Amino acid sequence: MARYFDVHPENPQPRSVMQVAQIITDGGLVVWPTDSAFALGCLLGNREGLERIRSIRELDTSHHFTLVVSEFAQLGEFVKMSTPAFRAVRACTPGPYTFILNATRELPRAMLHPKKKTVGVRIPQHVTARALLNELGEPIVSSTLIMPGQEYPLSDGWAIKELLENSVDAVLDSGDVSDTPTTVVDLSGDEPVVLRQGAGDISLFE
Repeated sequence: MARYFDVHPENPQPRSVMQVAQIITDGGLVVWPTDSAFALGCLLGNREGLERIRSIRELDTSHHFTLVVSEFAQLGEFVKMSTPAFRAVRACTPGPYTFILNATRELPRAMLHPKKKTVGVRIPQHVTARALLNELGEPIVSSTLIMPGQEYPLSDGWAIKELLENSVDAVLDSGDVSDTPTTVVDLSGDEPVVLRQGAGDISLFE
């Protein structure tokens, strides 16, 4: 049964954030708020968590999972960036963007695109998301909570708790997410390619 944590959007209660971080550390799968939409998240290396995300969203193996970190400096361990990619990511983060980049060997193969060996990365600006990342002290592997057959992410935390009662371990809700997903930009090649226009401005990549 999923636990529900309702926190303040500007000053999320530390005890609740700590409890959600512990659930993730213990191998759980949670729904958490970001600056674009709710997302599913688990600890890096949690293979079972990835399979649970795939099951909930009915994803195939070509889906790009996203590695979410709190600081730009953390990315160097997990992805390779050309100079133009480095500048683009630096200029757009933190914010509502997901960037597809070539992964380093530090990342488990289970979360990479099977052919391209790429992964999504993002640095959110959202207060509660950053509080959770800072409490956890590690990246979160994440995927926007868009249910099968739906075009937009779910945006009501309590409704998500009711819907995924037996599929996730916790829902962290700060009451301030939209139903607009991130803008996804592929920077793994020579030229940037906008794969999805979402909350982030795409003018830098046109």
